[in-house]
Amino acid sequence: MNSTADTVPSAETHCYHCHLPTNDSNRVMGDIEGEQQEFCCTGCKSVCRAIYDAGLEGFYQRTPEGALLGPPPELPKELALYDLEEVQEEFVGDLGETRDIHLLVEGIHCAACVWLIEHSLQSMPGIPEARVNLSGRRLHVKWDNSRQKLSSIIQRLGQIGYAATPYDPDTAEERLNRENRSLLYRLAFAGFTMMNLLWVSIALYSGADKGEFRSLFHWVGFALATPTIIYSGYPFFRGAWVGVRRLRAGMDLPIAIGASITYLYSLYITLTGSTTGEVYYDTVVNFLFVILVGRYLEAISKRQAVASTQRLLDLQPRVATVVRQGKEQIVPIRTVRPGETVLVKPGEHIPVDGLVTEGQSSVDESMLTGESLGIKKQPGARVSAGTINGQGMLQIRTEGLLKDTALGRIIRLVEEAQSSRAPIQSLADRIVPWFVTVTIGLAAVTFLWWMETDFETALMAATAVLIITCPCAFGLATPMAIAVASGLGARHGILIKNGEVLEKLSNIDHFIFDKTGTLTEGRMSVTSVQTPQACWVPTDEAIPDGLSGMLIALAALERYSEHPVARALIELADRLPGSENPPEVRGFEYRAGFGVGARVGGKQILAGTPEWLDLRQVSRNPAFDTEAGKLGASGSSTLRLAVDGIERALIGFEDPIREQASFLLQSLRREGIRLTLLSGDRKNTAEVIAGRLGGMEVIAEVLPEQKDRIVGELQAGGHQVAMVGDGVNDAPALVRSDVGIAMGSGTDVSIASADIVLMSGDLDKVRLASALSRRTLRTIRQNIGISITYNIIMVPLAIAAMITPLVAAVSMPVSSLLVIGNAARIRTLFRNR
Repeated sequence: MNSTADTVPSAETHCYHCHLPTNDSNRVMGDIEGEQQEFCCTGCKSVCRAIYDAGLEGFYQRTPEGALLGPPPELPKELALYDLEEVQEEFVGDLGETRDIHLLVEGIHCAACVWLIEHSLQSMPGIPEARVNLSGRRLHVKWDNSRQKLSSIIQRLGQIGYAATPYDPDTAEERLNRENRSLLYRLAFAGFTMMNLLWVSIALYSGADKGEFRSLFHWVGFALATPTIIYSGYPFFRGAWVGVRRLRAGMDLPIAIGASITYLYSLYITLTGSTTGEVYYDTVVNFLFVILVGRYLEAISKRQAVASTQRLLDLQPRVATVVRQGKEQIVPIRTVRPGETVLVKPGEHIPVDGLVTEGQSSVDESMLTGESLGIKKQPGARVSAGTINGQGMLQIRTEGLLKDTALGRIIRLVEEAQSSRAPIQSLADRIVPWFVTVTIGLAAVTFLWWMETDFETALMAATAVLIITCPCAFGLATPMAIAVASGLGARHGILIKNGEVLEKLSNIDHFIFDKTGTLTEGRMSVTSVQTPQACWVPTDEAIPDGLSGMLIALAALERYSEHPVARALIELADRLPGSENPPEVRGFEYRAGFGVGARVGGKQILAGTPEWLDLRQVSRNPAFDTEAGKLGASGSSTLRLAVDGIERALIGFEDPIREQASFLLQSLRREGIRLTLLSGDRKNTAEVIAGRLGGMEVIAEVLPEQKDRIVGELQAGGHQVAMVGDGVNDAPALVRSDVGIAMGSGTDVSIASADIVLMSGDLDKVRLASALSRRTLRTIRQNIGISITYNIIMVPLAIAAMITPLVAAVSMPVSSLLVIGNAARIRTLFRNR
């Protein structure tokens, strides 16, 4: 394979890889699959060979029109630096064996680039996942650090023609601004020319086309239109040419054909001095200007419609006040380390996730929960990055930074949701590829039909058909609605993990609710402790002999559990004398749905259900069964306590029902949705709670794996099931259900298993999430309907020569703008709720 530039004819040709012009000064020849191909530089030749060597030559067939690749960009210098832990910790969430990072990739233009990058990286050992967000030009890649290095991943991207650096919001914003500025410059140039051509057109339409100045005005129009079609029309012609080379027709092709034919016909009239035809320089410039206006408005509207992510990014402070060696220092947030003390003054955004060590204040957490009321914070309370401090001064011990904060996780979820695809989008994906072929065919038929009447009419009608037919609205119908909906949900404390969830949630006909922590507040409190000798109520001042030590030992055991019962017991024990020196816990064991056990202070302690004690062959006290029945009938939950193989106590708990639970269930009933209360609690307790909430089907005393099975049985019966839960034992059912909804106040496991996360304990957000899903799906269908209706009305008018190319150019962006505007209407959903 020859890597030197050979002498070839001087006619201008184009690079086989990037399609930029080649000439004698830069032409490089290379052997690709046994054929000599021309390249504009050795970089393009190397990239092309790397693509073919990897078996990914399908990239060239997948590259659509408009995707002028450009020569390979320069790789970042000193790639080995990206392998250093100190560098990676700024961008990589977990520095374990399996790592993931978001990279900003320069050179991504189209779906073919997405295909090439994903397939190229996934073929490397140690890379299980590589996903490209085309709209954001970002790559999310996971890799095994023991088998692959980050520098090798970036180098591989360079080999196939892309430069990647760790994603930084400021860099991405600058790139977007640069693209919009370029579009605005082309638009402004076309606008300036259009205004000047307007005077030429007025003169010609006023009679100058019949006099001695006819030719002069034609040449003035030519002088104004020619640089405009070259500069302002360049994106359309570039896209059309690349599409033809790739045998892929896109919407730039009919625009380029319409502009070219109209311009060339006008040039013919100008050169020949014909007195029978008219020039249409003004038409060419006008519709280029209007199309550019439409594209610029599209870019701005899209950005505004999905601006929720940027607003979330803006919440993250760039600097923090850190106390180092007794002195306050204002430092970049990236230089703050876990464990350092951060000082937050009144009115400032909190820059980190952490624990308050000193000071008291009220914190606005609306960005997390959607609730505007301030939350009181004092030593021991946790705070989140991006929330706003009130009137007090706070000292915070740093626990989470940037991506590791609650705000960082929210942003990541929103971005992933906005880049996801809903099943309904497949309809648009099937329709769009046929648009251009049909458009060109209709234009040809229109031209031939009107040719028998008048050439200029035929030319104008065919050009109008080429311009007016637009599939852009189909392409925007789904992603715009999903992007707006996921951003709106995030602003109101509803995190949606992907677009498919929105479509599924709108079809749900059966809701299953966990009891504890979901329909109830999950803030259990101990109401009574019964022993064979006495019954003690926490409001009593005196506690029976021996009971205090037993409760402190039980609390020591429950500190290893996340169950609401555990929190209630710990809070009770912390108020008892002697709790400051809890006994040692060894051999902790936990069985979901049954209970816990361990050796505490040298004694074997078990706490849980009667079945748990029976499994461990505990000597039971029959009197406790009678008392447990009474407590259950009043809606209280119970816990059995055994010490050294003997049942010693029965503990009663109460958990208040959430204020919004009754209203939510009434709303769902009105919509004809079936309701089920699924609980591991005793059946009589669960039935009391269900009765207080208006009644529903109750399935109680179930284990976690049984919850999963029950969901599966409902699905097998033809139901679309949503599960709402908050505990570790809800995780299997959340995964099994069609849509899993986790309360943000729940455990990390339940949140990780869910499709939707409610950032606060406000149960009414379940109703709002359901309403958001229905509005989103309805908006997607409306958007597709808008595009179809637009083309059904406008295309026949263009074929009938009732619409000029200028009117067509004005009309073409309308369908896209209507789709964007309709999607933006989703943001009004929560205003009156």
